[in-house]
Amino acid sequence: MSPADTPTPPRAGPELDSTLHRIVQVAVDLVGARYGALGVLGKHDGLSEFVHVGISAEQRARMGELPEGRGLLGLLIEHPTVIRLPELGKHATSIGFPANHPPMNSFLGAPVRVREEIFGNLYMTEKRDEAEFTAEDEMVLQALAAAAGVAIENARLFEHCRRRERWLEASLEIRAELLAGASTDDALRLVARRAAELSQADGVLVLLADDADSGELTVRTSAGERTRQLLGATIATSTAPIREVYRAGGTSLVPVLADVLGADLGAHVDLLGPALAVPLRTAVGIGGVLLALRDKGGTQFEPEQVPVLASFADQAALALEAAETQRAQRLLDVLADRDRIARDMHDHVIQRLYSSGMSLQGTLRLISQPAARVRIQKVVHQLDETVRDIRTSIFDLHTASADYPGSLRRRLLDAVAEAAAGGGPAPSVRMAGAVDTLVPPEIAEHAEAVVREGVTNAVRHARATTITVTAEVADDFVLEVVDDGVGIPDCVARSGLANVEQRARACGGTAVLAAQPGGGTRLTWRVPLS
Repeated sequence: MSPADTPTPPRAGPELDSTLHRIVQVAVDLVGARYGALGVLGKHDGLSEFVHVGISAEQRARMGELPEGRGLLGLLIEHPTVIRLPELGKHATSIGFPANHPPMNSFLGAPVRVREEIFGNLYMTEKRDEAEFTAEDEMVLQALAAAAGVAIENARLFEHCRRRERWLEASLEIRAELLAGASTDDALRLVARRAAELSQADGVLVLLADDADSGELTVRTSAGERTRQLLGATIATSTAPIREVYRAGGTSLVPVLADVLGADLGAHVDLLGPALAVPLRTAVGIGGVLLALRDKGGTQFEPEQVPVLASFADQAALALEAAETQRAQRLLDVLADRDRIARDMHDHVIQRLYSSGMSLQGTLRLISQPAARVRIQKVVHQLDETVRDIRTSIFDLHTASADYPGSLRRRLLDAVAEAAAGGGPAPSVRMAGAVDTLVPPEIAEHAEAVVREGVTNAVRHARATTITVTAEVADDFVLEVVDDGVGIPDCVARSGLANVEQRARACGGTAVLAAQPGGGTRLTWRVPLS
């Protein structure tokens, strides 16, 4: 065999492609053939792969991709038995090879069986230095074909084990990411990427149910360029392949996804071809569907891929569920700790401060010096403000924006935090009275805007070092924003303050901005409560 005829060396290792190349090379050497090939039978008709030795790259390009299953090749496919023929003429067309195949005069073929299944056929042509293959060559090729069947089965088992190992590694990677604190969305993206890589899919969609009774699944994440356009799309659970997976818990091999989901996904689905859908199963049921996709015209997913992808989806879903349970447990721990802190503050700190204030007030009548009385009264007032601060902090510990979206206390705390987020001091917030109960919704809307405007002015323009926000409910609802800054410069537009005054008038109240005796400003917004 000339250097030009030397085949490209296969990749090392006992994988299937490498094994097939080695089988053909050994067969050519043993029987003294110039050309050799192994035709792998397809799942349906003809050949799915044609591994050759002795044919140059240029000759292979002229031949085309695969020989046709006709003539002598077709006979070997239909009736797998050893065939040995001499003097076939100058061209290979009589045995089913393409017309541009190099000339050959002798032929020897034998089937390759893996267990009782016909895997393919070994083809040897053009006996070197002789007119035809011998009976001894026939026996050698038969023995080699039998040994090839064992080698192919071992290579298949090895690839199967490697594939399972890669799927297991991907499952462990997802679990490790979740345990390390990755968000659910990040974990879902990792699930989609690994599923696409290991199933050799062009894209993967992860569809989850927002509500078990909604009748729709939403594309939460995807892998692949084409499927990125489908994020946020919804698919009805009554659609044939989705119904089998989501409602019945089975799996579904779809020949052309565009034919069954076109109405759900619209124009974006036109180029999507074969698909494999498996359920995302958790301990409490099925939470979604993992959909592996290939472009239209791509090869179909094989049935042996179904259990592997389904097992991976189950592992991924359980990992997601376990991570969600851990996050919920951590949240419960945080809330329990907050409850303990709030109880301690209420039962010990507030009562001690209140008791101290009462004791100081009781000693006032025993003190005759005016200056000392003023100082004690100031301390009592500071203790009252501290108690208000602690009560506000206790409320903040017990609530969150998502849990109390309509609470005015919560909304005022959030408004203060948002207005002060750009820099400057953290405002102190104090609340007294039944703020959530006695303030009607129409006044609450104005109050939230007033607090935001007042804190924003103190942070941006007053250059204050301390800011105190007070909300009190009695006969009137009073909001105060006090700072120790330089006041509002004359060059600053007064549109915000005018808006505050307009909101007060709309509620039948007043808004006053006054300078503090020791420096700074006090915004007082007062409206009556009917």
